[in-house]
Amino acid sequence: MFTPSRLTLARTRRGLTAAELARKSGVQVRAIKEYERGVRCPRPSTTESLAAALGFPEAFLTLPEPPRPQNAPRGVQATAAAQLAIEFNAWLERLFVLPQPDLPPPRTSPEATRLAWRLDTLPAPNMVQLLESRGVRVFSLPVDCAGQEAFSCWHNGTPYVFLSPAASPEQARFDATTQLATLLGHDEPESFAAEFLMPENLLHGTSHSHWYVSSQQFATRANAPAQGPMARRETSKLLTKVFKVLRENGTTPLHVAKELNLGLEELNGLVFGLVLTALPGGGEPGPRGRARLTLVH
Repeated sequence: MFTPSRLTLARTRRGLTAAELARKSGVQVRAIKEYERGVRCPRPSTTESLAAALGFPEAFLTLPEPPRPQNAPRGVQATAAAQLAIEFNAWLERLFVLPQPDLPPPRTSPEATRLAWRLDTLPAPNMVQLLESRGVRVFSLPVDCAGQEAFSCWHNGTPYVFLSPAASPEQARFDATTQLATLLGHDEPESFAAEFLMPENLLHGTSHSHWYVSSQQFATRANAPAQGPMARRETSKLLTKVFKVLRENGTTPLHVAKELNLGLEELNGLVFGLVLTALPGGGEPGPRGRARLTLVH
């Protein structure tokens, strides 16, 4: 059964207007708008044309209603990618026991957050992994969304953070922290991030490399000279472990993509830079019968 909102999601994900999709698919723009409003249902041959133009399997357009995350940017390509990531997370939660959300109360200060997370005088560890350990799902925005700044949202009580693939290692770390502040409801997330990552009372006698921030960020906060950058972006422990366990159980990334009715490139985009190795398709889909697995942090 055709799902109108799925057509809107696929079109938005590709960054196309209805008119542009009409030119690519050969389907009239008026018909596309009526399909998306649910006024008409396309014939199978039309659905095939639309799916081919959009680069999604036909089955994608017949799936149930997509998730509607709270507080995400509306009607943009990156939000559509976030909806796909939320569906990927739901698929993972059917197989794995993932960390449950465990964030401080709203508007908790950076000092109190550091104390609650037992950072004391230490620099914050890998921010992607720290957020994951607290039940935040961290994904990359695909490369074609590089112009979109990092953002966060909630869906069914689970917090999500989406990082820009174009950000430098230091900026991605800072972005992850500003999105933590946003999830906690702070009005000045950048101020929260600066204090969380570089507590003012601990800066004396240290350098930017001690706190894993950019030299410019440190210089601005500590009035110190700029130095060299971080070597590489922070990666995900959770996603790396997930794909390792899946492979050990005979499930390839290609199989995961097919289960989600996505292309492998789409799946790769959601984990871009977050896993240590690339995710080649490789091999035939693995077995469908798999034991429930548990991630231990």
